[in-house]
Amino acid sequence: MSKTVLITGAGSGFGLMAARALAGRGHHVVATTETLEQANALGEESSDFEVVKLDITTDDVSLVHAWDIDVLVNNAGVGETGPLADVPIGRVRRLFDVNVFGTLSITQEVLKQMVPRASGRVIIVSSIAGVISAPSFGPYSMTKFALEAMGKALRGELTGLGVDVTLLNPGPYNTGFNDRMAESMWEWFGEGSLSAGARGDFQSMGEFVTSNQMDPAEVTQAIVELVEATSTAENNFVPASLRELVPRP
Repeated sequence: MSKTVLITGAGSGFGLMAARALAGRGHHVVATTETLEQANALGEESSDFEVVKLDITTDDVSLVHAWDIDVLVNNAGVGETGPLADVPIGRVRRLFDVNVFGTLSITQEVLKQMVPRASGRVIIVSSIAGVISAPSFGPYSMTKFALEAMGKALRGELTGLGVDVTLLNPGPYNTGFNDRMAESMWEWFGEGSLSAGARGDFQSMGEFVTSNQMDPAEVTQAIVELVEATSTAENNFVPASLRELVPRP
């Protein structure tokens, strides 16, 4: 059965790949981008799906009422690395503004449709970084841990109202996102930083994450399966073996 699927952050990476795959399977896809330039470029590239400029940190979120949305894929996000003792607080605020507050904002708007009709699904793209934190990835992990709390709370609150909420937890996949995130700290981190003595550790962590990346087609397939599934699990790790890394209480 064809569904109307709205995907945030569809200008590149998982969002773009999922838009293509879902449109190819007959779904009505609304692919949203942060900027008009991204929307224009994507619109020129493909006519298989709708493309809309929708910045989730603004009043653009009200645009969702132009469609009857069956599935919301919360994919939009930004990354930032760096030791928490030094990271500029403005960068951390920006992370939360997009990854957490923006995600909640558009989710609330879409739920205004889903709850009254007692149907719909919200997919939140979290990360393995949402359940495991590591040196220099603290800023990003903080936001993904917050999304984990958001997704789990919403799932419990909405399951009895006919709306399904599920979390997707990918590992390091080769979309370019991890590379940009690993490099972000070097825009401001230097010899005068409090954590300068551990510089080598941060470099090694960045190299580890960016040198062991996998084929993002696995995540695309996982998104397709979650969109089309009859029911979902609370967390969906990709690859599934990542679940073994999750600390047990």
